[in-house]
Amino acid sequence: MKNKMPLKIVPKPWGKELWFAHTKKYLGKLLFIKKGHRLSLQYHKKKDESLYVLKGPIFLQIGKSEKKVKTGSNFHVPRNTLHRMHAKYVNSILIEVSTPENEDVVRLEDDYARVK
Repeated sequence: MKNKMPLKIVPKPWGKELWFAHTKKYLGKLLFIKKGHRLSLQYHKKKDESLYVLKGPIFLQIGKSEKKVKTGSNFHVPRNTLHRMHAKYVNSILIEVSTPENEDVVRLEDDYARVK
């Protein structure tokens, strides 16, 4: 294949990311979230993301409300939306497709002391 993109594994305290596409226009990755772990309560000033639950369920917090998102469901997180994902009961896998601003993270709470 001529235009093959290299895969990139990014270790995270909650699991890992597997990047399968990263261009100037978009970023595609798999999120592997370990059972009992959750991502930061965060928002993005520029980044816009859409996610699909490949293996779940996960619990999605948007603002102050939380809902269970089942395997096979998708959701959109527009920029400036406060959100958090939590794999309460099972190891979970999500597909994320977003704009490329991966470093655009404003953390408000974090279980792994990454709030700046």
